[in-house]
Amino acid sequence: MNGQHIIDAYARIQHQIHTTPVMHSRLLNERLGCEVILKCENLQKVGAFKARGAANAVLQLTEAEASKGVATHSSGNHGAALAFAARERGIPCWVVMPANAPQVKKDAVAAYGAQIIECEPTLAARESTLEKTVQATGAQFIPPYDDERIIAGQGTAALELYQQLAEQGQPLPEFILAPVGGGGLLAGTALYSKSVAPGVTVIGTEPKGADDCARGFNSKQRVTDAKPNTIADGLRTLVGEANFPIICDYVDEVLTVSEAAIVEAMTLVWTRTKLIIEPSSAVPIAAILENPARFAGRRVAVILSGGNVELGQLPF
Repeated sequence: MNGQHIIDAYARIQHQIHTTPVMHSRLLNERLGCEVILKCENLQKVGAFKARGAANAVLQLTEAEASKGVATHSSGNHGAALAFAARERGIPCWVVMPANAPQVKKDAVAAYGAQIIECEPTLAARESTLEKTVQATGAQFIPPYDDERIIAGQGTAALELYQQLAEQGQPLPEFILAPVGGGGLLAGTALYSKSVAPGVTVIGTEPKGADDCARGFNSKQRVTDAKPNTIADGLRTLVGEANFPIICDYVDEVLTVSEAAIVEAMTLVWTRTKLIIEPSSAVPIAAILENPARFAGRRVAVILSGGNVELGQLPF
């Protein structure tokens, strides 16, 4: 893959997604000690950046492939994104979801017209249930992150951010931070950033309780046996096989953060900017909080990945 794949993806999906705003907060900057540039993917279709990758994948299906619909497994945001993309193309969608997925994310998937199939909250159960669904329906499996079409679609958030900064006459950031779960957003962000702005430092951020990417990045061996435990439900997954080598080649560093810092960061963004973000979105802000010397006085772009939260279960 290269930056052209992301440029092509943006041309393909631009009519179907929101151009999300770039926002700044003086109060947030003062608290963090740096100039933070927020790319608000929490305001994207389906409330998360995942709409980009799903749209890119579904729009590339042939008519014959699309006619039987699409299917996936997801704890929430990818499921909603695929349901949205399928609805836009007028095809059926099945989403396998763990029984303990947040209700707000189940509701979002259902609202876009997908059929939800619940399973036990293990990867093995998700994959076996999905396999049965695909065999029964003939639907095309669209992976949540481990797919070049998904990676290219997610990378369009960084492309759009750089375009917006240029249009506003603003310089490039010195850093760009993104959360990492399966690695679609981080891989796409890094791939595009290094193709057009190699001087920008790309940093992945993840919870200490779900640190497979950091461990794999440092050892250059993909971790396959981790058991994630974090409030950031969108990051409770292992980095994908297609994503990992891109991350190793193009990401500069992966930082891990504490659960307390995630909650503090989420609270900061809610109260200072009035933006609703989910815990996974707060992880890059938490990385700034826990590494103040690293970012002091610098221009730091942060991709706020999503805003789908259970309002009755807020951690603050």
